[in-house]
Parts: sequence; C-alpha cells; structure tokens
Amino acid sequence: MKALLRSTALGLLLALNLSPVAAQDTVPEDGLNAGAYLAARTAGTARAFDQAARWYETALQADPENPLLQEGTILSMLAADQTEGAIEKSKALGDKALSHQVALIALLADQAQREDYEAIIAAADAGHDLAPLLDDLTVGWAHLGAGRMSDAQAAFDTLAQRPEARVFAEFHKALALASVGDFEGAEAIYAGPAGENIEGLRRAVLARVQGLSQLERNPEAVAILDRVFVPGQDPEIAVLRARLEAGEPVPFDVVSNARDGIAEVFFTLAVALNGEVEDTSTLVHARIAAWLRPDHTEAQLLAAGLLNRLEQPELAIATYARVSPDDPAFHVAEVGRAQALLETEQTEAAIEVLKALARSHGQIVGVQQELGTLLRREERHEEAVVAYDAAIKLLGDAPKSTDWDLFFARGICHERQKRWELAEADFRKALELSPNRPEVLNYLGYSLLEMNTRLDEAMGLIEQAVAAQPDAGYIVDSLAWGYYRLGRYQDALEPMERASLLEPVDPVVTDHLGDVYWAVGRQLEARFQWRRALSFEPEEKDAARIRRKLEVGLDAVLAEEGAKPIAEQTANGN
Repeated sequence: MKALLRSTALGLLLALNLSPVAAQDTVPEDGLNAGAYLAARTAGTARAFDQAARWYETALQADPENPLLQEGTILSMLAADQTEGAIEKSKALGDKALSHQVALIALLADQAQREDYEAIIAAADAGHDLAPLLDDLTVGWAHLGAGRMSDAQAAFDTLAQRPEARVFAEFHKALALASVGDFEGAEAIYAGPAGENIEGLRRAVLARVQGLSQLERNPEAVAILDRVFVPGQDPEIAVLRARLEAGEPVPFDVVSNARDGIAEVFFTLAVALNGEVEDTSTLVHARIAAWLRPDHTEAQLLAAGLLNRLEQPELAIATYARVSPDDPAFHVAEVGRAQALLETEQTEAAIEVLKALARSHGQIVGVQQELGTLLRREERHEEAVVAYDAAIKLLGDAPKSTDWDLFFARGICHERQKRWELAEADFRKALELSPNRPEVLNYLGYSLLEMNTRLDEAMGLIEQAVAAQPDAGYIVDSLAWGYYRLGRYQDALEPMERASLLEPVDPVVTDHLGDVYWAVGRQLEARFQWRRALSFEPEEKDAARIRRKLEVGLDAVLAEEGAKPIAEQTANGN
C-alpha cells in the first residue's frame, strides 16, 4: 500500500524539485562573493543546511539579485527549520518569486500560518502552481478555512476523479468532514472503496479510530487497531486501545482546522515521498508540516530521521528535542536523540538521556532495552544487566517469540562477566522462544568451544547456525575454529578461508586464518595473515598475542600459555 501511495505521489509531484543540487546547477556571474558561494555549495552538497543558509545569505549580500543565490538561501533555510527567514527572503523577491518554486512553497506556508485562505485560493487561480497534488489539496482545505465547506468537498471530489490521486483526495476529504464534526461522513469514506488503501497511512487509521469513538463505536475501533497494528510494538497505540476498550470517548484531534489540514497535506506527501526522491525535498515537506503545527510529533520525528540519514546529527538532536515530554511518542524522540548524540561522539550524554528516560518511561520495554543495548555496547555489562532485567520483568510470565533478543543480549552481558550459568540459561531461553536463531546458536556453540566443554554439542549448534545463515562470515569462522580446536586442521582450512572472504577486514577472523595456516604448515601465509590482522586494529590483548606469534611462532606461544602445541596430524595430511 505504501508503495502505491509513494509511486502515485511521485508522479504527481515531479514538477516540484527542491533538491539542493538543482539549486546549484548554474554557475553565478562574476563579481559576487565567490568564497561565500563556494562555501555555500560545499555545505549544501554535504546537506549541512544551517551552514549553507548562512553562507548563501553572505553571498546574497554581495549579489542580491542573483536567482541562484536567492533559491539556495530559501531552500537551505527551509531545510534548516529557519522558515521565517525563508518567508522573509521569498517576500522580498516580489513578482520574481513566481519563477522560484521554493519561494512559492515558503509563501504558501506563510499564507497557511496566517490563515489567509483567500490568498491561497487566489494564488492557485492565478496559476502560481507548485505541483498538482499539493496545489489541489491545499485549495480544498483553503475553501474549508474560508467557510465554504461545499466548495472544499467539491475540490476534493474533483481531485478524486483522477485515479492516481483518489487515495489522497478521499483521505483529506474524510479529515475535512471529521474536522467539522461529520464523523459519519468520514466513516463512510473509510468504509468505502478507497478505505483499504487509505488504511496504509498510520494517521488515517488514527483519524478513523477517533471518529468511530466519537460515534460511540469503540469496539469497531479496537478491532481496526488489532487488525492494522502488531500488538506491543507501539506504546501510543497500546494506550489508545486501552482507552477505547475501557469505553472512554476519545476526542478527534488529528485535524482541528484548515491550517492543521494543510499541515497534514505536507506531512502526507512527505511520508509518501520518503525514500522515493532526494531526501531534501522530503525534509522540506516535513519541516513545513511541523512549522504549521508544532505539536505534529510524527512530522518532527520524520524530519529528525531524515536529518540522521543525511548525516546531520546536530540538526537531528535539535529536532528530536522539540517533542514535548507529555507527548505519547516522547520516548521515541528521546531514543532518537540518544542515537544522534552517539553519532556526534557524545556517548555519556546519550547514556544520560536514556537513563532519564528509563526513570520517566521505565514501564516501556523498548526504553529499558535501548538503555541496555547502549551500555552493553560500551562494555558496561553490569549496568546493562540491570536494564535488561527491568525489560524482561516487564514481559511477565509469558514472553513472546519476538522477545528472544532480550534474553540473548542479557546472556552476552552475563558471559562477558564470567557468569556462565546465567549466560547459558539466557541463551537457551532465547532458543526456546525462537528456535534456530543463527546468532544465538553460534554464540552458545562458540562459547562452549572456548571453554573446551561439550564440544560435540558445540559443533552441532554451530553447524545449525551455518545451515541457517551460510553467508555470515562470523558464523562460518566459528565452524572453522571448532574444527581447529578439535585438531581437525585440514577440515578447518576451507571454511576458514571462506570466512575470511566473507569478513575480509575482521581482525579475529584474519587472526584465526593465520592460526589455521600455521597448523597445516603454511607458516609464511600464517605470518602474512597475522600482520593483516594487526592492521585491522584488534583489541589490545589480541594484538599483543598476535605480535608475540609473529615474534616466536604459534607453537611457542601455546607453550608459554601452557597449552599443547600444534601436533602434526599425519593421518589427516596436516
């Protein structure tokens, strides 16, 4: 369904190109501030929108009539969430704004914010076109804002006659009807021919469910939530479902007025275009939606996610921070903010964000899991276990198959703290919940190998893991290493070489390959692989051992460690 929405929107929005690359295609005339222009281009290409806006504005001061600089400034400002500045620059263009789509979109946002709906309609009548779908949907909402509901419905109905636009037109007509209290009319649309496709939009499902609640049809609303959403995956939906099941009348707040409706137009298009066009275009739509309606949390989250994807974590952090602590999706924003902080190497700040979230929203399994995962990544295993314990406690007495990863992660933390009995219990619980998980089979099997215990079971577990995921280099490495530990050096050779091909820059796999080469008498190749392993920056304890092997050879290192030296296996041809 989402693919249908995206392909449809893409076709209807092709005329709207807000790419920063497009804004830089023409070389400006001589005489401007070339240094500022080049800095703006560089920042724009890197999607550092706040820096690009600053440099474009500097360049524009030297050449205020340059259309390239005008467009670059406005686009960068919109993407950087400097919407007021973009509007000011667009207004300053006067009639020249008609030749800049990005200026027209800024002016449309301004008209919607000021609720100047007659100006929106007049601009459309004058041919100030942006893109067919955006134009027609905003005109429909503008008629509603101007108090002409019949004209609004007619605008949506006209748009719906175009097959490629029907889903969008019907959805926004339903929202418009619900916004004026006609929940029966809205439900008739959702229950009609276009309803199945409309249901592909999360906001549409929320709107329908809220409308049904206003019609005192809560059981039907609950049934829709159960059909559309996976239980336990969305805390906001879980809270909504509980309210509905308790018979509580849930207010309709998806759209309250025409300005909200136009914000929803921008958000709908942003969702449909996400991943289908250059991310800057999608970001601008999401930014305008959030600017028109600051409490539109999904628009804020979409914008922040796009900024992360564009490798702009600082801008993402600021965007995530706009979500109110009272919002049902606050925990989603805080997890995103923590991840963006990690991208800027602010690890302690990220941990503090998640710890604070665990205190305020500790009843959410995912919050405790995110905290545990970050602490485990930082090798703070004891603290991670506390978080995982809290998450697992929230599961109750009947964890689901999808909860296997919590037990697996906690097991890893126990194993790293040499608490093998606790670790093994967690690994086996993970396999009980979700049998044949290759990562769990491999970890359990490899751990048994390293402890030199139950080797037959260990090899059986690893062989199952390889069968389930034959192209995972780290798992194939475990199989080869198992053969090595059993003294089956020739058997270890082929899978170890394959593991090295699958994981060509992994220091552990490369080190293992060197050991296997040594064991089969290929000592020059062994030393070559050990040198390669050192170049991949292994952990220091591993690096020290590799350097010692290069100095005295593997047999001598094993003897120093009190282990048996490599024995020649003449029967196997080693």
